[in-house]
Amino acid sequence: MSEVIAAHRRVWEESLRDPEKFWAGVASELEWFRSWDVTLDDTDPPFYRWFVGGRTNICFNCLDRNVKAGKANKVALIWVGSDRQVRQLTYRDLLREVTEFSAALKSLGLKKGDRVTVYMPMIPEAMVAMLSVARLGAVHSVVFSGFGVQALADRIIDSQSRFVVTADAMFRRGKVIHLKEVVDEAATRSGCVEGVIVVKRAGIDVKVNRSTDYWYHDLLSEVGKVACVEPEQLRSEEPLFILYTSGTTGKPKGVLHLHGQYMVWAYAHNKWLFSWGDNDVFFSTPDIGWINGHSYSTYGPLLNGATVLWYEDAPDHPHPGIWWEIVDRYEVTSMWVAPTAVRLLMRYGDEVPGRYSLRSLGILVSAGEILGEEVWKWLRRNVAKQRDDCHVIETWGQTENSGFIAAPGGFGIAKGIAYRPGSVGLPYPGIRIGVVDDSGRVLGAGERGNVVVYPPTPPAFMFTIWGDPERYVGTYWKKFGAYLTGDYGYIDAEGYVYILGRVDDVVKVAGHRLAPADVENVAYRHPAVAECAVVSVPDPVKGEALVVLITPKVGLSVDKERLAEEVRELVRREMGAVAVVEKVFVVERLPKTRTGKIMRRVVRAVLTGIEPGDLSTLEDEASVMEVLEASRSLERELSGRR
Repeated sequence: MSEVIAAHRRVWEESLRDPEKFWAGVASELEWFRSWDVTLDDTDPPFYRWFVGGRTNICFNCLDRNVKAGKANKVALIWVGSDRQVRQLTYRDLLREVTEFSAALKSLGLKKGDRVTVYMPMIPEAMVAMLSVARLGAVHSVVFSGFGVQALADRIIDSQSRFVVTADAMFRRGKVIHLKEVVDEAATRSGCVEGVIVVKRAGIDVKVNRSTDYWYHDLLSEVGKVACVEPEQLRSEEPLFILYTSGTTGKPKGVLHLHGQYMVWAYAHNKWLFSWGDNDVFFSTPDIGWINGHSYSTYGPLLNGATVLWYEDAPDHPHPGIWWEIVDRYEVTSMWVAPTAVRLLMRYGDEVPGRYSLRSLGILVSAGEILGEEVWKWLRRNVAKQRDDCHVIETWGQTENSGFIAAPGGFGIAKGIAYRPGSVGLPYPGIRIGVVDDSGRVLGAGERGNVVVYPPTPPAFMFTIWGDPERYVGTYWKKFGAYLTGDYGYIDAEGYVYILGRVDDVVKVAGHRLAPADVENVAYRHPAVAECAVVSVPDPVKGEALVVLITPKVGLSVDKERLAEEVRELVRREMGAVAVVEKVFVVERLPKTRTGKIMRRVVRAVLTGIEPGDLSTLEDEASVMEVLEASRSLERELSGRR
């Protein structure tokens, strides 16, 4: 066992032996207005409360605490706009803007416990809005700015938000995308919004309701530069934010995280993995509309007094090397990427990252989807440049548990990383991961099944589903008596965790269970394949059949029929007769969100003739038409066999 793995295991075992002592020690590294009476209240499982009786404020710990510690002049946020505009905010600057906006919100009547929906692009005011809401003890609900009217309205209604903070518009790939008009319609449908606060980002004309609309900068001018709002002293177990998950169909599922325990985990797990120093720059690419944008674009770095960098636009705009240009220009030392965004960049070839030195990079962290062997190799070869001092790793976690809960690393032991390709690493402190079959039987090393986390859950975990505790118990705890992640995977003999996809995505072909990720990893080995999505469709003989959709790399001239047959043969050869692919479709684009995530739900729905639901979050709705054409071809083929 390596020194890094041994160090990791020592800390992990300590956290399980005496979790209350362990987490009390971690929490003590932050500032509390009043210490807690009970470290863990587990009297009402699965509703676990941490640091009960303690009073704190996450905004205070992100900003005031760092200013007091001598970091007032350190850059907290480097923001690079789509128009190459750059803003740098020090911790003093950010604290000033947050206290001013907090005063503005307070002047509008916002009080502790009220909900505020934040529907914004990746601009500095979005960070200010989140921190200001938290400073006042209100609850923010950040909604990804790619969602359409009904999806936004549903989330406003469920949270009963009094206010919405938005922008007039956002920029995406050279286009102006209107946001204010989406908010206006959603607010009308909700019936609960009292005020809409608008940041002038694009400078376009928007409809203004003088009784309910407020310009962000006008509000700041009215409260004045001397505005000072002290942070609300909040009980640890009070709500911090609601974040909606589980797609865009059905009743939104509002994951509720509590103030103190989320703060402790966001601080600690970032510190353990990144060990940021005074001169480090962390390039965090996740949008604030997702949990990774909360924990890695905002709270995690600021709690650690680090410098975080945001880029406003797409990873290939205005050119496919923009990310790597930013890395070199700002000497980025660590970076957070989504696998689907990397696959998008892979389509442009190896020569693009080859134009940049990228020598400042020490670690690239992947999350959001399965990284895959070919993507890892591409990053190692082209971005890490095969350097021993630059690590490319994969982590695993969910909205429900604040971000990653498994990762390779020795908790700051010489920034040690013990990565195993294909694995998301080892469980983090307080996390006991297991794998069980559908009947709940515990499976051994290497056996595939349902991934669960055993109670009691550490501070990372959600407290409940907003307004629906019965749904929380039923969705996550009822089936196995442990937290059901919904993921499919296995654990090897040394404790490394492997995630193969969502249980719902697992395909049962002729009685054999196949993880789409396994098939996709094989397809990516073909040198012409840039992106891939594997889904299942009903089959009259096998029960389910595999369908593979691929996009070729940019600039390649390919024979689509030949490429499809080569991929089908590659899968059969590498995975055996059980992995029979019914059809391979070569398309120019796959349905993806504006953050680059392939929407397999949409692909599967279109291929099987089911209504795909809300498509407003897609980057290009025309991509659905390509899948639709593929579905018609598949239907004609299957009909001929019936």
